[in-house]
Amino acid sequence: MQFEKSDRLKKLPPYLFVEIDRAKKKALEDGRDIIDLGVGDPDMPTPKFIIDALAKAAKNPATHRYSLDQGIPEFRSAAAKWLKKRFGVDFDPDTEIYPLIGSKEGIAHIPLAFINPGDAVLVPDPCYPPYRSGTIFAGGEIIRMPLLEKNSFLPDLRSINHHLLHKAKMIFINYPNNPTSAVCDKKFLKDVVDFAKKHNLLVCSDTAYSEITFDGYKAPSIFEVEGAFDAAVEFHSLSKTYNMTGWRIGFACGNASIIEGLAKVKSNIDSGIFSAIQRAGVTALENYDRHIRSVIKIYQARRDILVDGLNSLGLHVEKPKATFYVWIKVPPRYTSATFAKTLLEKCDIVTTPGNGFGEQGEGYIRMAVTVDKKRIKEAIERIRKRLA
Repeated sequence: MQFEKSDRLKKLPPYLFVEIDRAKKKALEDGRDIIDLGVGDPDMPTPKFIIDALAKAAKNPATHRYSLDQGIPEFRSAAAKWLKKRFGVDFDPDTEIYPLIGSKEGIAHIPLAFINPGDAVLVPDPCYPPYRSGTIFAGGEIIRMPLLEKNSFLPDLRSINHHLLHKAKMIFINYPNNPTSAVCDKKFLKDVVDFAKKHNLLVCSDTAYSEITFDGYKAPSIFEVEGAFDAAVEFHSLSKTYNMTGWRIGFACGNASIIEGLAKVKSNIDSGIFSAIQRAGVTALENYDRHIRSVIKIYQARRDILVDGLNSLGLHVEKPKATFYVWIKVPPRYTSATFAKTLLEKCDIVTTPGNGFGEQGEGYIRMAVTVDKKRIKEAIERIRKRLA
């Protein structure tokens, strides 16, 4: 039997990484030696001390039952302590922090709590796809905010069409940025907060890559600027920081009424994170300093090899200050899709076409340094030899 899909699903573009995975799978089935610089999934294992904490907790039958909607108090408390240590900001673990099954689901669900059909959401272009899909599922309309190289890939808030702003209820920002790897400072975050308060907008700040930073740069939290608690929620993830993408654990923090709205959606959709994973998350957060320096050192070395190699090929790429992505302008006569296709077909290298992140991503591809240095060097040599 065939069933008619909902109008919501029909409005969604094909999910970018599903399409990439399909192309990669076909190449692997053909027996080709693929170097995957596409999806940003850390290749390094979760640290042993976190795995040990999971194993210990999983042996306790008390963790086998439903988790509370708010998660275990120890995880929320650990998140609050980490936020205080990292950003110098106090959060109430009972009302201003909420565990997530990975930050992605919280980002996708929050429009359901605050967006009615016909309301608009300000979404960066290019962007992480769930900003768009979450808005569509809630029946909202998307107002695109172009991220342009001339503006250091920051949205120009002053150029947003004021005739559309009266419909807007929410704004997404993401720094350090996926896919462009751009960073921001506190002045930009203060501008966002002031803009949001002026237009009565809820700010959703996605900081999944806040800890993958280089060359002395430290990513700020929006809550380090005055007035943020009036309007903002911030999404944090353990996935990239601790190589825990498959574990699905993160948290939202911020304005208590926003957290309350998100919690009401989630309590009607899921039953929380496996308690043993939350206890492992406590261990991760409490041992942040034990782990993060080595991760940054590895990614920075890989970044340098990739960027130096691309520059030697004439692609003129700057070294990003954060994330494990490199945002690359495609050579003349190529589009995002044709260059990504050429790299796959001629060099057996998987990359992500920029237009999959939005219209303004056209003319770029994204590479992730989530393979070891040897494979990155090999990728550069393949491009040098096969696309001379």
